[in-house]
Amino acid sequence: MERRDKIEARLKRKKRVRKKISGTAARPRLCVFKSLRHMYAQLVDDGTGKVITGVSTLSAEVKGGIKYGGNSGSAKAVGAAVAKKAQALGIKEVLFDRSGFKYHGRVKALADGAREGGLIF
Repeated sequence: MERRDKIEARLKRKKRVRKKISGTAARPRLCVFKSLRHMYAQLVDDGTGKVITGVSTLSAEVKGGIKYGGNSGSAKAVGAAVAKKAQALGIKEVLFDRSGFKYHGRVKALADGAREGGLIF
């Protein structure tokens, strides 16, 4: 399988899942993206089409505590940081959107970090 085919297959999975889930102001969508070097997480209100808050391995609150942004430890730190920001905004429940990635490795670590931080999904 070529790299292009792999990316297209992930985007097809992403579309299939996004047909079914939609975030609201009360229960936003926790959207995850991973690259080889970094992890990103955003809380999105699909009703207004706006990002409520977001955290990545490039954010100041996470960057200081990690050595490298492309591993499970840093993904867990991003999950904990997004949970902390959500709690500050009064958000307790979210919908988890893995963006077509397997629920394994870094994506799972981010989800675990968010759950430990107090988010419910």
